[in-house]
Amino acid sequence: MDHEALRDWSKRAADWAHDYHAGLRDRPVRPRTTPGALRAVLPAAAPEAPEPMERIFADFEALIPAAMTHWQHPRFFAYFPANAAPASMLAEQLANAIAAQCMLWQTSPAATELEQAMVGWLRGALGLPAGWSGTLHDSATTATLSAVLTMREAASGWRGNAEGLAALPRLRLYASDQTHSSVDKAARIAGFGQANLVKVATDAGLSIDPAALEAAIAADRAAGYLPAGVVLCTGGTSVGACDRLGPAIAVAKAAGLPVHVDAAWAGSAMICPEFRPLWNGVEGADSVVMNPHKWLGPQFDCAVQFLADPAPQIRTLGLKPAYLATAGAETVTDFNDWTVPLGRRFRALKLWFVLRAHGLDGLRHRIREHVAWAGELAAEIGRHPALEIVTPPLLSLFTFAHRDGDAATEALLAAINDDGRIYLTPTRHVGRSVIRVQVGQFDCTRADVMCVAEVLRDLA
Repeated sequence: MDHEALRDWSKRAADWAHDYHAGLRDRPVRPRTTPGALRAVLPAAAPEAPEPMERIFADFEALIPAAMTHWQHPRFFAYFPANAAPASMLAEQLANAIAAQCMLWQTSPAATELEQAMVGWLRGALGLPAGWSGTLHDSATTATLSAVLTMREAASGWRGNAEGLAALPRLRLYASDQTHSSVDKAARIAGFGQANLVKVATDAGLSIDPAALEAAIAADRAAGYLPAGVVLCTGGTSVGACDRLGPAIAVAKAAGLPVHVDAAWAGSAMICPEFRPLWNGVEGADSVVMNPHKWLGPQFDCAVQFLADPAPQIRTLGLKPAYLATAGAETVTDFNDWTVPLGRRFRALKLWFVLRAHGLDGLRHRIREHVAWAGELAAEIGRHPALEIVTPPLLSLFTFAHRDGDAATEALLAAINDDGRIYLTPTRHVGRSVIRVQVGQFDCTRADVMCVAEVLRDLA
């Protein structure tokens, strides 16, 4: 294919995309397929000779959509959404056409400076301190890893990168059991080890207990360990748990420890001032991550890490061999120094398009509707004689279960997802199986949300 052919096929792909989205409600949310089914019909090796694009595109249409879980389906209520507003899709087409490697300012001046501007726009929209800066990562996992690596280096007196961890005391990291598994992964990759991620007790509201945190830090120091930092959450993945940030951050600061806040999902809702009490005290954190791709419309991947002071993270992750030096550009920002990968995509473009195409008022309206519809749905499910609400709505996330116990709950979830009209996922809460409902797909309507109640009336 050459660029002349691309012109025609891009138009055809755009038409296909329009029809795909127009017909999503008519598809099951999850594919009716079995493991290995697609792989079995694919050739065992790549073709030796070129194949015509007509055949390639026809195979795409015949094989791929039917074997996909449709994340843009308006009745996708599983996990958290990975939204893709039309404005974001358009921006991604343009970014793909430019195909820049945005590792340095000199390789991507517009991408670097637009990223700085978009971090500033979001910082203001979320009500975060004016002096904060930040960067765009692929996911919250990378942002959390970057923060944890920085905690390690600061705690070790910047010896870890230079000398390795063998000569250091046993490093300790603190979080509650409501934080995302990315915190566990960061502890492993950063060299703490799973055993040194201390899961601190939570209170009745599922917030990390400040007294228990203080005691854990003191006990570790008495044992000769080296506390490095605290990871807190706003809107935990399982049931939406929110740490009371102010008291927990006060304990961490009194102990001289930095704090990272994972607000990957719930952070988007903070563009609505009425939801900001959920992260009261966030201004005391050193690092905060939120994922616009979960609720604001720019498609995956688009995670924003805000930093009160980027210098420690740059000192930890920055590396400038001679072949990456930019002569005479000592004052420019090279965002590869702020994160783990060297290579970087032009993520800021889709954020720019979406924020302008919808405006903060339009995005606030969507989030408020999702929160209201989730509350309405939870009330409806709570009236079902066979079902009970286990955790009430936190923003647009709640859980429910079958009154007959775990086996009945798990059988109900299997029946729901086999039915195909909606897609829900499980979790465990206080030792029992529950079913999560999370409203947030960009194009869902009240009717789509209330379809969950209809399915439950049919199947429960």
